[in-house]
Amino acid sequence: MGANTSSKPPVFDENEDVNFDHFEILRAIGKGSFGKVCIVQKNDTKKMYAMKYMNKLKCVERNEVRNVFKELQIMQGLEHPFLVNLWYSFQDEEDMFMVVDLLLGGDLRYHLQQNVRFKEETVKLFICELVMALDYLQSQRIIHRDMKPDNILLDEHDTWLSYKSH
Repeated sequence: MGANTSSKPPVFDENEDVNFDHFEILRAIGKGSFGKVCIVQKNDTKKMYAMKYMNKLKCVERNEVRNVFKELQIMQGLEHPFLVNLWYSFQDEEDMFMVVDLLLGGDLRYHLQQNVRFKEETVKLFICELVMALDYLQSQRIIHRDMKPDNILLDEHDTWLSYKSH
């Protein structure tokens, strides 16, 4: 949620061969069944991103290779200010990496579990942003099959302006 910087031109040379060594890992922020997410900073630009990395062997063992490649293929063709956009992808011997927009406001599920009360105008804004993102996906002939609060990420701006004062 929130307008992030993804609609700006890429901050890299498209001919550049980007790999893991181009980033500094700052800290881990999440873990899934066969992948992890961490905050990284690109060494040359100092721009921060989220880096998702998945163990190739675990993907094969869990028969997820097709799904991972499909996710990568879909993300490579998308760009929208209300979606998490892909900036880089690469692999090494053990892992596959996807470098995407960094949204530090947490997911909507976390805020709902904390009993956060959002201002009405903030909720309206979130709904508009979700509708615009889903409309864009539909225009690209993509159906999002996993819409849930865990997958709605907020940026820092969303969270500090959103809480209803008590």
